[in-house]
Amino acid sequence: MRPLSELTEAEVIAAYQVADRSVPHLRCNFVTSIDGAMEVEGKSKALSGAADQEIFGKLRMLSDVVLVGAGTVRIEGYRPLRLSAARREWRRAQGLPENPTLAIVSSRLDLDPASPFLAEAPVRPIVFTHTASPLDAREALAEVADVVVCGRAGVDLRAVMKTLVERGLPQVLSEGGPHLLGALTAADLVDEMCLSLAPVLAGPGSGRITAGPTATAIRSFALRSLLAGDDGFLFFRYLREA
Repeated sequence: MRPLSELTEAEVIAAYQVADRSVPHLRCNFVTSIDGAMEVEGKSKALSGAADQEIFGKLRMLSDVVLVGAGTVRIEGYRPLRLSAARREWRRAQGLPENPTLAIVSSRLDLDPASPFLAEAPVRPIVFTHTASPLDAREALAEVADVVVCGRAGVDLRAVMKTLVERGLPQVLSEGGPHLLGALTAADLVDEMCLSLAPVLAGPGSGRITAGPTATAIRSFALRSLLAGDDGFLFFRYLREA
């Protein structure tokens, strides 16, 4: 375990970088309390802290695209996906676009096209849906985002990943929510799990970071790194075992 305070900026970034950015990679990032809560009063932000926000920002900086469920976008109050000036400068130095792309998974398309995370996005967002979603909603959202149909009765996440890679966005960061993580796990797509452990007890009432049908198989991951924040947070990085 390494204290964050003893690491340089470059060392923290190196702790989360992948070996080859051209290889498709799906990283998931969640925060949880020490008693397993994923939110307080409906939002995960209540569990976060300064060190967690720093890691959160770096993971976005390292990604090509941030993949998130529509419910999480609404509940957490997402803003336009615009990085800080320092992080945009870092990306330019790496030959990357200044900001990653926001990609939203939505079955019902109950998204307001005027929402800032869509209408004011620095990079045109992508909305993934399926053929049974409302056509009028698709047409309205197409004014502010690329609406991509993947699947018939539900969103086909394998097709989503294939589409992102074809668009030159192989480094995918998923920020949830629980149903999206459950679906990604069921589709056997998760390559990496980043877990922030908040030093609080939230008590009963909160769900897990994953939801959906019962898993039929256990997938093994290996601990790649463990960092500690001065505020008591622990940051686990797990990679899928070959």
